[in-house]
Amino acid sequence: MYFDAMTTAAVVDELRETILDGRVQAVIQPDEWSIGLEVYAQRQRRYLLLSAHPDYARVHLVREKLRRGVEGASPLLLLLRKYVRGGRIVGVAQPPFERILHLRIAHQEGETTLIAEIMGRYANLALVAADGIVMGCLKRVGPEMSRVRTLLPDQLYVPLPPQPKLDPTDLDEARARHLVGTARDGTPLWRVLVNGVRGVSPLLAKEVAFRATGEVATPVERVVDVSSVVEAFQDLMLPVWEHRWQPCLAREHGETVAFAPYPLTQYGQIEAQSSISVALETYYAALIGEEAYTAAKARIRAALEKARRRVERKRQALLRSQATPEEIETLRHKGELILAYAHAMQPGQEELTAQMSPQEPPLTIRLDPKLTPVENAQAYFKEYHKAKNAAAGAPARLAQADLELRYLDQLSTDLDLAANRPEIDEVRAALLAAGYLQPERAEYRLQRSRPLEVQSADGFTILVGKSARQNDLLTFRQAAPDDVWLHARGVPGAHVIIKTAGRPVPEATLRQAARLAARYSAARREKSVAVDYTLRRYVKRVRGGRPGLVTYRHERTLTVSPGEEET
Repeated sequence: MYFDAMTTAAVVDELRETILDGRVQAVIQPDEWSIGLEVYAQRQRRYLLLSAHPDYARVHLVREKLRRGVEGASPLLLLLRKYVRGGRIVGVAQPPFERILHLRIAHQEGETTLIAEIMGRYANLALVAADGIVMGCLKRVGPEMSRVRTLLPDQLYVPLPPQPKLDPTDLDEARARHLVGTARDGTPLWRVLVNGVRGVSPLLAKEVAFRATGEVATPVERVVDVSSVVEAFQDLMLPVWEHRWQPCLAREHGETVAFAPYPLTQYGQIEAQSSISVALETYYAALIGEEAYTAAKARIRAALEKARRRVERKRQALLRSQATPEEIETLRHKGELILAYAHAMQPGQEELTAQMSPQEPPLTIRLDPKLTPVENAQAYFKEYHKAKNAAAGAPARLAQADLELRYLDQLSTDLDLAANRPEIDEVRAALLAAGYLQPERAEYRLQRSRPLEVQSADGFTILVGKSARQNDLLTFRQAAPDDVWLHARGVPGAHVIIKTAGRPVPEATLRQAARLAARYSAARREKSVAVDYTLRRYVKRVRGGRPGLVTYRHERTLTVSPGEEET
């Protein structure tokens, strides 16, 4: 997927509306390829990500505060802290139809421009002084790396040479007819547009082809009405001229496959987004998965491990404090023996040897020489009652500790499987709700994640909970009593629901759902996983347990491989 010139234009418009004239309060480096700016504008903090990742280069606002993800500070980061932090953003610009964004910053040290070149594996970030001299860049490009242009500190910043293609504003019916007429037969129309018009990405060109001909891959020899191509192209260019964007995400088979600042009619399922930044953040979070949020996961994982150690210490203390019934009764016997032999005891005595009956061995009882016999006996009776009460309550406390450990294991699995920010945030929110994490001074609004929804080849809807909250929601609010419920046996993982609508479930659908349960569980890397299934009516919440902890009965078991593809 291309972060193309149209997307760049939409981002520029959004940044002009949100952070222009804002003050840069912080500069951080989330990963080796990216820079993050915290900008205070319009009485609101906003977070801007600029990434020169070789595969996922992009610029957009993100909804959560960016955090440092690398140790130490790169040379570019040090420069940005000196010349950008504390400065005011006075300009946001894009060279016409280029994937380049300029942030102009006024600072007490002088005006600078932070340039993001969002060009795939050639992407780069550079800080340029007012006189055009490069102060620093994320990737140094010397003459041995590029014959077209170098990008090095203390050299003049030279923009990339424009592509030798037609300017989009010049595409009329005559020029379009020339492009189509000179192309080799069999060449897709979209490829002709990409090769012939500047700033046109494959996605945009395919959208033009689909709107003009009804197909994405229409070859040029089948284009009979060039005017429809020009009309479709000009319609797609309108947001650029009118600054009127309609960002969306396209989905196929439950997966996010594309983004654009205009409706992607070439796809069957599209979802409108509130802004181009929201579309970008959602798309790249799903695409990059775990790599995107390594640092965020590490912080939450540390909190999980700390919580687990805390509960485990409590559990071990309960085990150590538990006396056996024989030990408890011995305390009572010692108190009774002290009272029985009190008349024969001497003041200051430190030990008493006595026996309850001739058939039992004698007991050696330690005494506090400062106490009277009655006081020593009372001390043993007090210890007896304390041990007895502790023994009575210990099983319940141990069971609660075991439930807490089980819940923390589930949250750990949730974190392992989390592939986007809302899913990671739900683990953090669960830790907060359970009292294992202290809230930050400024809590951000939680973005709720959604369960995975899959359609089986037999026409059944399969729902997969990817967090403890989702599990609880699916099982006890969305599932009907006669729906089929599945879970990997004996390990934390997803609750999977097959919506039956009263129909019998075919074996193929049942195995597909079982594979999903195995794949979204702590056993997902095993070659084979046992998955239990039963009707939802036989699943109950654990009394006193956290969300998603259940017991079930009347189950049957399937053994599946998590790595098998669903059919």
